[in-house]
Amino acid sequence: MSLDTVSTNRSHGGTQGVYRHASSATGTEMTFAVFVPDHAPGAKLPVLWYLSGLTCTHANVMEKGEYRSACAEHGIILIAPDTSPRGETVPDDAEGAWDFGLGAGFYVDATEAPFSTHYRMRSYIELELPALIAAHFPVDMARQGITGHSMGGHGALTIALRNPERFRSVSAFAPIVSPFNCPWGEKALTGYLGADRTAWASYDACALIANGARLPDLLVDQGEADSFLEAQLKTHLLRDACTVANQPATIRLQPGYDHSYYFISTFMAEHVRWHAERL
Repeated sequence: MSLDTVSTNRSHGGTQGVYRHASSATGTEMTFAVFVPDHAPGAKLPVLWYLSGLTCTHANVMEKGEYRSACAEHGIILIAPDTSPRGETVPDDAEGAWDFGLGAGFYVDATEAPFSTHYRMRSYIELELPALIAAHFPVDMARQGITGHSMGGHGALTIALRNPERFRSVSAFAPIVSPFNCPWGEKALTGYLGADRTAWASYDACALIANGARLPDLLVDQGEADSFLEAQLKTHLLRDACTVANQPATIRLQPGYDHSYYFISTFMAEHVRWHAERL
């Protein structure tokens, strides 16, 4: 459970840190970011997990997400893991595509060679990293929320739906709501899990809801000008699944916004506040 500090910076009345450790889940070094607001000695703070999207690392939200002021105001620790294992021994897409392999772990535990050795992001996010965080940071693990963007929105939704007792609050920015029904998801889940689609069911938010998984509430923001909306994200499928299942959800289409961090940063403080009310 040892941890190396890569960097720390003072920001918004708190500390923005970047940390590295040897992961037993992925068999690689993993890097993640943590923002800790100032707090009274001995205090334990609620946690908000942020899962990033395709091609991203911990740095994307750390540099462009504009969350620190809101997290400091509400006394919330924000944790931003990486999106996949990395290193010379980690296999990548054979053709060098950006939507599979490095930076595109899809928060699954791969079962297909050669990816099954290192691509174990489900175990990393659900088991290993929370234990590491609890050992090293002033967190109240009884008060956890989770959010994410795009592929990370898919991760946030599916992780929360599989672990509803762990998360008091769940939100997402432009999530991939049904990997069963989009090219990104079909490519990733086939590559990591194989062609048998029954093995995919625990990694599809709409399928999990249809099969009985529930959350206390859900907030989703989606830009109407997002170029990926129609082919990849398909927000209407999540709306339909929640309606049929009577799953409480606020799903908002935001006119003029695209898929970028201009969109995410615009609504980030509102999401942090929404989580704070529930944490």
